[in-house]
Amino acid sequence: MTSGFFSVNQVASHNSENDCWIIVHDKVYDVTAFLNDHPGGKKIILKNAGTDATKQFDAFHGPGVLEKHGALCIGVIGEPPKEGAAESAAEAASEDDERQFGEMIPFGDPSWYQDWDSPYYKDSHRRLRRALRTFVDTEIMPFVHEWDEAKQVPMFLFSKCADMGILAAIAGTGNLPVEYFDVEKTVLFRGGDKAIVPPGEFDAFHSFIIGDELARCGSGGVLWGLCGGLGIGLPPIIKYGSEELKQRVVTECLAGRKTICLAITEPSAGSDVANLTTIANEASDGYIVNGEKKWITNGTFADYFTAAVRTGGDGMGGVSLLVVERSMPGVSTRQMQCSGVWSSGTAYINFEDVLVPKANLVGKENRGFKYIMNNFNHERMGIVIQANRLARVCLEEAIKYGSKRKTFGVRLVNHPVLRNKIAHMARQIEATHNWMENVLYQTMTMPEDVQMIKLGGPIALLKAQATQTLEYCAREASQIFGGLAYTRGGQGEKVERIYREVRAYAIPGGSEEIMLDLGARQSIKVAKMLYGAKL
Repeated sequence: MTSGFFSVNQVASHNSENDCWIIVHDKVYDVTAFLNDHPGGKKIILKNAGTDATKQFDAFHGPGVLEKHGALCIGVIGEPPKEGAAESAAEAASEDDERQFGEMIPFGDPSWYQDWDSPYYKDSHRRLRRALRTFVDTEIMPFVHEWDEAKQVPMFLFSKCADMGILAAIAGTGNLPVEYFDVEKTVLFRGGDKAIVPPGEFDAFHSFIIGDELARCGSGGVLWGLCGGLGIGLPPIIKYGSEELKQRVVTECLAGRKTICLAITEPSAGSDVANLTTIANEASDGYIVNGEKKWITNGTFADYFTAAVRTGGDGMGGVSLLVVERSMPGVSTRQMQCSGVWSSGTAYINFEDVLVPKANLVGKENRGFKYIMNNFNHERMGIVIQANRLARVCLEEAIKYGSKRKTFGVRLVNHPVLRNKIAHMARQIEATHNWMENVLYQTMTMPEDVQMIKLGGPIALLKAQATQTLEYCAREASQIFGGLAYTRGGQGEKVERIYREVRAYAIPGGSEEIMLDLGARQSIKVAKMLYGAKL
């Protein structure tokens, strides 16, 4: 992209098939070489050659198209800025970031982005949201549809996220595992007290912002492909693994050189973890593992599998965690054909007489069920964060589209029946978000051993709340978009994809039915045990 400055009259002279310029949102694009590649045919562009085509462009495209074809931009409409103007603009942007941030679409971002006070956020949180939004808008957003259709996330994205410090931030269960990555080589954390986020300040809300901003991409497949396996497969090793195992596995994963997944679910054992059947028989030089795992996120490309296996008797007391490596003979994977989250690498895994050394045992033998349960709150909160932002994406896309699309001469947002849909979407998203912030704050202030007892029930209910909110918003946004939300790609791309992925949030990590029952049962139990409730 060259940064020239043009007048409207200058653009008007480039109006032929051999010399075709257009203006979109005050930017000038030379689309001469693109004419034959335009999906709608070259004549549509030629009708607007040399003119401001913003209105026509917005009627059929989303902003991501401009990002993807940014190389066609040759300049902007206007005159070069006067000396000192750039510095003033930078200062203004910095001031804006103190109190407001984003596009100001109603409920399109959390309220603290829109000049609302909050007790949870400080300057480092504001700097972080700006850095993450820039990263997502440039490195992820323009390519999501392409990656989703290809059913894989490119491996270079892991390296980019590692360089930012994103991988370390999402794998530490609210803490930053500084022992296992080079802090000074990451964009977010280098520079000590002058860093975007000083490592000593890092807290659960920084991790939350990263997950929330990543989810703006509008693809569960990309989210899970990038951080699904890492966010649930690595924490048990960080927390319970030997130092040798951490140095060997954690460092490679946080550097983006290797990937990992959590392998628990089996063809006949999903939420019923205590009854899994993959067997690990003890041998003189380790364990011989035999069994199958199913619906394993990242399983098609993961280098490491944090696998739940049976090393003892029946029930929860016989479960252990082993790190199985793809390079070990007897490990095979195949991609499953699922309704959504295509680029996440969902796999069916076979372990056939796989020899796993005892050094790959996570923690103690037959204590794996406890480790898995301790990891569930972290996993479920990750699902909650993603689900609620995806619901926001549906709402934001619906408001944007409804503000430009007219039916019967009236913009969609001016039809009361459609405003009613937007209102119900907004109230559920905001209620869920506030509950989520409350729970995140408890993870920072409540002793860890108490969290397992007191937060398990509320987090289970919160997961059901978030996924049902997502389902509602995906449906209502789809209704507002109409046929565009039934087509892969185009203006309804995000809504169509999210609607396909609703079940991927409602079932994994504990189905809604199990979450609702667990939440009620656990809350009653805790009320009696800790508070002496008269029940």
